[in-house]
Amino acid sequence: MSMNKVAHPYLIGYRTILAKEVRRFMRIWPQTILPPAITTALYFVIFGKLIGSRIGPVAGFGYIDYIVPGLILMAVISHSYANVVSSFYSTKFQRHIEELLIAPLPSWIILAGYVSGGVARGLVVGVVVTLVSACFVELSVFHWPLVIAVVFLTAILFAMAGFINAVFARTFDDISIIPTFVLTPLIYLGGVFYSVDMLPPFWQGVSLFNPMLYMVNALRYGMLGVSDIESSSALVIIIVFIGLLGAAALWLLHKGVGIKS
Repeated sequence: MSMNKVAHPYLIGYRTILAKEVRRFMRIWPQTILPPAITTALYFVIFGKLIGSRIGPVAGFGYIDYIVPGLILMAVISHSYANVVSSFYSTKFQRHIEELLIAPLPSWIILAGYVSGGVARGLVVGVVVTLVSACFVELSVFHWPLVIAVVFLTAILFAMAGFINAVFARTFDDISIIPTFVLTPLIYLGGVFYSVDMLPPFWQGVSLFNPMLYMVNALRYGMLGVSDIESSSALVIIIVFIGLLGAAALWLLHKGVGIKS
């Protein structure tokens, strides 16, 4: 009997989807990897050097050091989301979705493949942004396990959100509505460029309803050791949202919402 084991069909399907997704964003790296590096450099020049020098220390750190965790997570969120929403919608638009539907693959394998592709792009961009940040500040990590957990879980969460957006999207314009009118405001109002303590009491209370605030502050605690929010609360919120969005995405795939019609 041969000792060579044939890979399980599900594993082959997962690897195939993941490989396609990774090749997709790496093939056009000037559009997917280079822009966030340039944007981050501009953030550091404008907010860090020009404006930050006038703001002064925040929570015991220089302003440019304080905004690094938020800039990294902002890049991870944006690109994890963008990769899945654009890729899965293109699959629908070009009718490649029919090949997935007739393949003997369960819905969770399809979801896992696309989400993993989004996570891969989010992590690659996160590393690039981190390297750019190292050119402007002296990076430090206070709690490595927390940093890894927050970045990885956040990438999974927003990759799933991108998948759901792609399922409902009917035109290419629909895939930009949520990032423009929901994600971007939440990110910028989530404590990326400021501490919640700098806000009036009323707006501090309002900020607590912004889930981005918890994620940004959890990563900030992992890197700098300071936070406006309890990091354990942030991890719980991320995991709960992953469970909810994952269940919703699987249900949509099972029912064929926005796919079979």
